[in-house]
Amino acid sequence: MGKEILSIFCPACGAPAKFDIVHQIYRCGYCGEKVKIEDARKEKIEFQKNQSQRIKKSAKNFKMSTASCSGCGATLVFEKNEALSNCAFCGRSLVRKDYVYDSKMPQNVIPFAVTKNEAIELLKKWCKQNSHKPEAKHLIKKIPKLKGYYLPYEMVRGPVRCIVKKTGGGESYKADGYLNDEFVNCSSQLNNLLLDCMEPFDMENLKEFDFSYVAGQRIKISDIKDEYAQKRLDNETAENYRKGMEKIWGTKAIDIHAQVDPVVKIPVLLPVYYIKEGNVNVAVNGQTGKISVYAEKDSKYISIPWWIKGISVLIIVCIAIYFAFLSIRNITQKEALTLTSAVALVFLIIFVTMLNDGSSNGFSITKYRNIFSTGDQTYRRERGKLILREDIIERKIEKPVFREKLDGKEQIVTYTFRSAKRTASMLIMAIATLFFPVIIALFINGFNFSRLDISSSVIWFCITVPTVPIIFIRFGLQWLYDYPWIYTISENGKKKRYREKIKIKPEEILKFMLSALFSPPICFLTWFALIMLIMTIYFTAFGG
Repeated sequence: MGKEILSIFCPACGAPAKFDIVHQIYRCGYCGEKVKIEDARKEKIEFQKNQSQRIKKSAKNFKMSTASCSGCGATLVFEKNEALSNCAFCGRSLVRKDYVYDSKMPQNVIPFAVTKNEAIELLKKWCKQNSHKPEAKHLIKKIPKLKGYYLPYEMVRGPVRCIVKKTGGGESYKADGYLNDEFVNCSSQLNNLLLDCMEPFDMENLKEFDFSYVAGQRIKISDIKDEYAQKRLDNETAENYRKGMEKIWGTKAIDIHAQVDPVVKIPVLLPVYYIKEGNVNVAVNGQTGKISVYAEKDSKYISIPWWIKGISVLIIVCIAIYFAFLSIRNITQKEALTLTSAVALVFLIIFVTMLNDGSSNGFSITKYRNIFSTGDQTYRRERGKLILREDIIERKIEKPVFREKLDGKEQIVTYTFRSAKRTASMLIMAIATLFFPVIIALFINGFNFSRLDISSSVIWFCITVPTVPIIFIRFGLQWLYDYPWIYTISENGKKKRYREKIKIKPEEILKFMLSALFSPPICFLTWFALIMLIMTIYFTAFGG
């Protein structure tokens, strides 16, 4: 039933149509017929109208009451003979009245599969396994207050537009995705992160709503605005994509903005056992038995500024420079230390100047709350008993598709940003630049190390030692994210590295060279630099 409610069907043959992320359209897997997003949305709106009318009629056969909280505004629906005095969410008094059908009543439901006694036993088991945690010590006393609710959610399917970029600035990258069966909590009183942690639910048990499914249980009515529900949906989708995006970017320091365009949006009731009492905040999935427990105290994450890494590199470089100076003939330890200190001072001045680049330069402490859960451990009922599932219920997250305009044509691509190969190639380039005269000198003298005079390259070192590491630290790492390796993806899924076709015009190169060599005053600097470089290489190769 769950699949029938959510699926988009082909108008030609009636088979389920699958969303094509690349072409942003539904396509029938049987006959190839296309279904536009807007047509699919209209079909589901009509379906929901019919569902609402059916539920309204069935409500007349059940004697129900409602209770509205005078404090937090929560509204509950429950059986008329049930005694309720205080709000389970904030503890204030409740105002009771006869139930009149509410248009916010969900149209589908996943029934409870875990009984209250079973949920209590699962919580006791969690407390025993986590006895060292203060949350377990306090929870064990509150378990008798566990209550079951059908909580209001929206179940969503639809395309996703996503923008990802490195934290702190840089290039933004767009991706298209598709959301499958994401549930959005529509209650303002409950902890959304806690509820999200006890998901997912098994969609195979989704039923059309009937009041007979909720007999003996309390129903909470949705109390958040549509725009706030959409914001929750976008944020949750971004977090669902985060793990995959972090793998592509090679870092956790990324910002993700997701925007979902719902095609299917169905209000549903999901079974949850909940305790909200003082510092105790616990949810138990009423279908799978998965537990999530909110930490009582904040944890802290310390963010270290970028320049700390730069200072660390500076220390390592200065140590290398110190020993390089010691290797030069007639240089004492004191002189080597003095020269190294001079280089370090130059670095320090440049670093201080770089602090005004507008990025975050200070330490920051981010507070957050941990949520403890039973992970992938879920339960199912077999022959009347609750047993562990062998399989894992997973969120159905479609892999996002990146697009890039290459050679005037939009293509499906993927990226490689930060990798060992790219970082190693940058380090090799930096080292090659630092020791360029020495490398060329070795080639000239036939790798005769006994004739090599490194001291003749001291001027080159004075220029490159301060500048090359700075360029690497300040611009090199950002360059990795602004200029990733791009791979095109063919229809059969094969990846191929894209290399931009650079059109080099010989006449422009010749013009540049002639200008540099013969146009004053730049030509004087060019000839001076060439002569100094040639002399440096010669004396390094054959000694002074």
